[in-house]
Amino acid sequence: MKHTYRKCTHLLAGVSALIVVSLVGCGVGESNVVIGNREGILHLGNASEPTGLDPHVVTTTDASRILGALFEGLVTRNPWTLEPEPGVAERWEISTDGLIYTFHINPKAVWSNGEPITASDYVWTWKRALHPKTGNRNAYLLYVIDNAEAFATGAIDDFGEVGVKALEEAILQVTLRGPTPHFLVQLMHHSSYALHPETILKHGEMTDRFTQWTRPENFVGNGPFILEEWAMNRYIKVGKSPTYWDRDKVSLNGVVFYPIEDDNIEERMFRVDQLHRTFTLPLDKIPAYSTMPDTPFRTAPYLGSYFYVVNNLRAPTDDVRVRKALALAVDREKIARTIMYDSVIPAYGVVPPFIPHYTPPAPFAFNPERARELLAEAGYPDGEGWPGLEITYNTSEAHRKIAIAIQQMWKKNLGVEITLANQEWKVYVETVNQKDYQVARMGWIGDVYPSSFLELFLTDGGNNDSGYSDPRFDDLLISKGGQSVTREERYRYMQQAEALLMDAMPIIPIYSYTTRLLQHPSVEGMPLNVTQSINLKYAELVPGRTLPDSIR
Repeated sequence: MKHTYRKCTHLLAGVSALIVVSLVGCGVGESNVVIGNREGILHLGNASEPTGLDPHVVTTTDASRILGALFEGLVTRNPWTLEPEPGVAERWEISTDGLIYTFHINPKAVWSNGEPITASDYVWTWKRALHPKTGNRNAYLLYVIDNAEAFATGAIDDFGEVGVKALEEAILQVTLRGPTPHFLVQLMHHSSYALHPETILKHGEMTDRFTQWTRPENFVGNGPFILEEWAMNRYIKVGKSPTYWDRDKVSLNGVVFYPIEDDNIEERMFRVDQLHRTFTLPLDKIPAYSTMPDTPFRTAPYLGSYFYVVNNLRAPTDDVRVRKALALAVDREKIARTIMYDSVIPAYGVVPPFIPHYTPPAPFAFNPERARELLAEAGYPDGEGWPGLEITYNTSEAHRKIAIAIQQMWKKNLGVEITLANQEWKVYVETVNQKDYQVARMGWIGDVYPSSFLELFLTDGGNNDSGYSDPRFDDLLISKGGQSVTREERYRYMQQAEALLMDAMPIIPIYSYTTRLLQHPSVEGMPLNVTQSINLKYAELVPGRTLPDSIR
């Protein structure tokens, strides 16, 4: 299935070799939006080039959005209610003690090569996801399954002891280590998607990473779309799947994802009808778009945290007094007001304040005087003897502005010199993953339960880039919180865990996210929500709608 779209592109220097639509010399012909509306092709800004399309390798939002088009989990998310609804599983039962989930595979659910999806595919896939050799940084998300952590850490080597069983080819039984009311929500994450075993093994061993199975000519998925083309640093194109079980509900014929790291380029592409929707919006454009009649600007609370992760294993930030001093010397209110144009919420913890029934622990406050005292106690009075510190951040104008502001705040309030290091996305990801940094910009998008943020800091956790480790924290989150029957008790333990975390300050919270983007009036079925979830199965395009003249 092939679709046309505008290929009037050129190379823009300084955008990580990204080839995007020229805004100057390509005025002839129809735009992506006009063609897309007619042919049912959605054009989306997607932040960065994904590091891959293997659900057990990638951890970033840009890859997750594409994987959500190419795969479907046992359950999927309704983008309006955020409630789980049938995906590969047409129905499921939960035991009265909340420990056993029995999923019935939809007989119409097949792989993109036409083969049926089986319960055994899930057993094989989750073994791969949890296998120590796979190196899956999201493996911990499956630790709620009985003995999953023991297998992942090498304590046991028989996967038959893990609580995942194929009772029949169409019946999957999952036994949890403790009641986990949000288990269905976790199954919406790409780390739990089933993979086609024969496709993986055709291109390597079960646990191999970055093999050729993710190339378009080899790819086998089970989502509403199939992978058609991957032009590195230009776009990833997917087309409507002819084998998807619920294809009659899929309105779009395809989606083109563009890795655009420069917010200003993305905004200009939107204005000239080359994108239906942006990933974000340049901060200095918010005032103008906010007051525009019939504005395409959209904003909503977003379950994400923007913070600086601090390397707890390298001097001088291996000293908790230094970490606390740095945190107390940041004026978050000023950053939110001036740099972010009041579009975010200042943060004093890692869990955003949008999760129902969860109250974060009492926050600390901006306190330069106490910050200076702590730095002096650590041996650096007024910055004397300071060994230097570097902030690492990935390419983004907003990240740069925030880094400069914090650099100046630490100079003014603590008397310390800070250097800045800007890195292209893939280099930055590797730098942080290898803990080859001192302080690094970080963001995390969680879900509607606090542990989706707190689990980042479990000892030796796959996404714990700070080096933080506290057995008391692990016990509160896993043993006590994980075994609690009631939500009130579970959340109380999680609140205690967050209090411990913020007392150790392995991160410096900056703000809680909000979604801010531009959306063309022709787009329907993509509502904003606190998880910024997009279920492209419901997206559609309405021809004839245009942007207001004031945007040109």
